[in-house]
Amino acid sequence: MKTAANVKSSSRKRSRKRRPWLLLLRVAAWVICAGVFWCGYLLWLINGYDTEKPLIKADAGIVLGAALWNNEPSPALKERLDFAQELIETGIVDKLILSGGLDGNGSTKTEAEGMRDYLVANGISADKLLLENKATSTYENLAFSQHIADQHGLDMLLVITHDYHAARAKEIAKKLDFSPLQVAATKSKVLNPVYNESREVLAFTKWKLDSLLLTLGIVPPDSSP
Repeated sequence: MKTAANVKSSSRKRSRKRRPWLLLLRVAAWVICAGVFWCGYLLWLINGYDTEKPLIKADAGIVLGAALWNNEPSPALKERLDFAQELIETGIVDKLILSGGLDGNGSTKTEAEGMRDYLVANGISADKLLLENKATSTYENLAFSQHIADQHGLDMLLVITHDYHAARAKEIAKKLDFSPLQVAATKSKVLNPVYNESREVLAFTKWKLDSLLLTLGIVPPDSSP
């Protein structure tokens, strides 16, 4: 017959065996909760950007590149370019810096070249367009375009993109000391909002990590001017 002491000892041993699993479950639960909170915070930033804020006249607008399809701007990129054309025709910007390198999808033109050809075909004078042909990320879009603006004596800059991308673009421009800090954003009629916002949450998370590295003096591999 087992004594009370033996029963208690066996119970303690079983409890100790279960504790690591309970700890892992608790850690997993906290990680999931933190992930949900983080995604919710980023979605709040993404969807909370004010696209109706009045714009100050700028020397140049920086059009952030997106994919070309068979060397032609994708439908989403055409939306950015049509918006940029509206800004230049209404006098909000005097010139456009078209930013984007080869996107690796088979296009033989850079994104900047594809954007230039589209705008020229739509009546914008080529002397109003400056090309930045190397960038492969939003950080590079802005850093390389800032360098081109400095070379041409363009001080007041306006970033041009879609609304889902605007909050991240603004944070990056702030990191690069854009002053005044302006992002003009257009809404999309062709993009899937669920897919693009999910993708933007991942891209925003990567930027937050890159921003931390930059603050620590470590330049991320895709962020050198």
